[in-house]
Amino acid sequence: MTEITFKKSTAREYFESLVITVILALFGTTFIVQAFKIPTESMEDNLLVGDHLLVNKFIFGARGSIADRLLPFKEIRRTNIIVFKYPKDLSKHYVKRVIGLPGDHVKIVNKQVFVNGQALVEPYKVHKAPLGVYAEAIRDFFPPKPHAQRPYGIDEGPDWYDGYIHGDEIVVPAGHYFAMGDNRDNSSDSRFWGFVPRENIVGKALVIYWSYETSSDGQLGADAGRAEQMKDLFVNFFGKTRWSRTLRIIR
Repeated sequence: MTEITFKKSTAREYFESLVITVILALFGTTFIVQAFKIPTESMEDNLLVGDHLLVNKFIFGARGSIADRLLPFKEIRRTNIIVFKYPKDLSKHYVKRVIGLPGDHVKIVNKQVFVNGQALVEPYKVHKAPLGVYAEAIRDFFPPKPHAQRPYGIDEGPDWYDGYIHGDEIVVPAGHYFAMGDNRDNSSDSRFWGFVPRENIVGKALVIYWSYETSSDGQLGADAGRAEQMKDLFVNFFGKTRWSRTLRIIR
C-alpha cells in the first residue's frame, strides 16, 4: 500500500508560524506579562518618566478563580509596586506602591505614614517640597481635620474617606488597598481619590526593560504625533536611552 504525503507550501508554513506566534503573544500579554511605560513623576526617584516596565500579571493569581487554590500564587504585600486600573477611569493604568492592606489603619502626620499605630519606614520615598515650608491637608496630614483647607485635582472627589474614618485614622476595607506614589509631594494617589479595589490590580511591576529620557509632557505620544516620536527615537535612541537602567529589577 502506497503512503501519500502532502507537502505544505512555504507560504502556508510561514502563515501558520505567524498565527501561532500571535496566539502565544496574546496569551502571554493577557495572562502572564505585559509592558507598561511611566508617563509621570509620581514614582520618582525609583521609577522615572520614560521607564518601560514588564509587569507580572500572573503572580497575584486569577482573582478568585479555582486556579488560586491550585497554583503557588503570592499575596499582595505592603510596599509591593503594583499596576492597576484607575478606579475613576478604567481605561487608565496607574503605578503606585501598596501602603495599606485590607483591615489596616492608616494615617499621615506631617508627611510621616503610620500603619496600625507604627511609623512606616520608607527608604524609597522622596519629598521634593521642603519639609515645614508649607503643609497641605490630605497630602501631608491624612485624614485631614474637619475644617482644614483641602486641595483637589480634576478627578479627585472631596471627602471620599468620611465613611472610613476611625478616630484619627482611616480603615482600609476588605478587598481594597491604599496605594501611594514614592514622590509623595507630586502624586495623585489613594490620599486624593480613594482605595484600589482588588479586581483593578493588573499585576506587580517586575523589571525595567528599557528607559528613554523624556519629559512627562513628551512621554512618547502625549502631544507629539507618531512621526515625531519615530524621528526622535531614530535620532536620539543611543543618546537618550538610559542604559544603566536596562534590566533593573523593580523593588
